[in-house]
Order: sequence, then structure tokens, then C-alpha cells
Amino acid sequence: MFKIVLHLLVFDFICSMRYNVPHKIKQFFFVLLKLSIVVGAVYFIYYKIVENENLEFNKFVAFLKENDVFSLKNSIILIVLSSFNWFFEILKWKHLVYIVKPISFKSALEQSLGGLTASLITPNRIGDYGAKAIYYTKRFRTKIVLLNLLGNMAQMTITTLLGAIGLLLFINHYPIALNYYKIVGVGILIIILGLLVFFGITQKRFKIKGFSVSFIIDFIKSITLKAHGINLSISLIRYLIFSFQFYYLLTLLGVEITYYDAMVIITSMYLLASIVPTISIFDVVVKGSIAVFLFSYIDINEFIILSVTSLMWLLNFVIPSIFGSYFVLNFRLPKPVE
Repeated sequence: MFKIVLHLLVFDFICSMRYNVPHKIKQFFFVLLKLSIVVGAVYFIYYKIVENENLEFNKFVAFLKENDVFSLKNSIILIVLSSFNWFFEILKWKHLVYIVKPISFKSALEQSLGGLTASLITPNRIGDYGAKAIYYTKRFRTKIVLLNLLGNMAQMTITTLLGAIGLLLFINHYPIALNYYKIVGVGILIIILGLLVFFGITQKRFKIKGFSVSFIIDFIKSITLKAHGINLSISLIRYLIFSFQFYYLLTLLGVEITYYDAMVIITSMYLLASIVPTISIFDVVVKGSIAVFLFSYIDINEFIILSVTSLMWLLNFVIPSIFGSYFVLNFRLPKPVE
């Protein structure tokens, strides 16, 4: 909900500039904005790769060479897995936008990768919402934000369901000291907050920038079950791809572990990482810390886990965001009439 409020404010600001500000000033503003996004993303990527205190860059590269990660076969497999991951993310966005406006796969690619680049330096990838929405005229932007939220909710649903199963199996298998009184207390707090939110959004007078939350719910309900099913199915396929990629990297770096045992920990890791609010650029740090903690229960070297999480980040965020930088720099505002 916070994401919707924030971006509607941003959209109103952009729209007011579009129609009330002189053309030259608008051009200067958007050139400056695009350059800021790209330069900021490049700087943070460089900082996390070269200046990473937890993983020395030279040792990291030497370790990868030692384990033949850069061989032709392994490079092709890893790139193919990352390509399929983003292929299905782009396909999901194309499918979602089709609900309000048909777009080509190329347009979906541009919006998805451009949104990724813009999201790197924003909390919880909020920048992705704004970046995708400004590809459309004002009358489409509210629905585009809601569709983007719907796509993220589907991915989060898959992460939560599989992560909950994995975490239960993990807790059942490994001796973890748990304070059950605190767990029950947190559970009760979540239920209370959930009830407050539920009763809050059911009030007709509760509005966000002129439209009620009931409008948002009605919009989601207006989407066919088939569309929801496709959204969830593609999200599941993506999850299976990048979780397998994580497992493949483990085996590539010399970890002897079954796919089942690895998935119990990997699904738990993604669930716990998704709960922690963070800036996308620091996602590798959060996942790395959680992964190190979970994999320590099966005595896997910390350096190996940090190397795997760093590679996953490079393959699935850094490389696509480099392509996304091109789309950000070449972005043009849509025409007022479509």
C-alpha cells in the first residue's frame, strides 16, 4: 500500500511537470533524472563488487577460476538460466499489461529491464513501480502500478508458500533454539495488525489519492481467474529456475549436497530475505548473511556461500541492469494521446 501512495505522488509530480513546465526545463529534468539513475546504479554496483568487505574481489575471482566457473560449458548454463529467469519475468509483465493494453515483447523487455535499473537504489525496489508507469500516459498509470503490484504479489506468494514449507522442514531437521513464547507473541501481533488493516480497507471512506482501496480490490477481482493463474504459474517457473541456479552454483563450487536438502535451505533463505526491508542494491548482503547462517547448519564454508549469493546477484541483477541502463538513457515520455 505504501508503494502505491508513494508512486502516485511521484506520478502526479511528473504529470504536472509534463503539462505546466516549459519544454526545455522538462528535457533538462528528465536527462538529469536518467543520468542520475544510471550513474547511481553503476556506482553502487561497483561499490558492492570491488569494495565488498565480506568478499575480497581478487580472492573471489581466483576462487571462481579455480572451480572452473568461467569454462564455456558452465558459463553457457549459467547465462541460459539467467536468461530464462528474465524471459519469464518479461513474459509475465507482457501478460499483465495485456489486461489493460497490448504491448510487444520488446516493449515489455524495455520496461522490465529499465525498471530493474531504476529500482537498484530504491527501498524494496519501489523505483520499479515508477519506472514502468511513466512509460504510459496518465490514464493508464494507476492500473499499471496495480498490475506491477499484482505481479510482485504473485512472486511473493510463491516465495512464501514454498519458503514456509522449507522453513518448517528446516526447523524440524536441524536443532534451532526457538523461544516459542516470542513466536506466539509475534503471531498474535501479526493477526491483530492484519485485522486492523482488513477493517481499515473495508471502509468506503478510506482513499488513496482520490480512489478507495475498495477500488483496488475490485480491480484485482475484475481480472479473470485464468489471468491470475498464468501470473502465479509464471512466478512459480521463475522461482524454480533461480533456485535451481543457486543449487547448480553450490555443486559447481564443490558442495556435495542433494537437491532436496539444498532446496530446504534455499527456500527458507528466500523467505527470510523477502521479509527484511532493504535497498535492492544491498539485496546480496541480506541474502548472503541469511544464507551463511542457514548453510552453517550443514557446515558449508562461509566463503562458498558468499560467492554463490554474489554470483546470483551478478547474473540476475547486475548484468540485466546494465542492459536496462541503455533503455533508461533512451527513454522518452509517452505522447499525451494514445
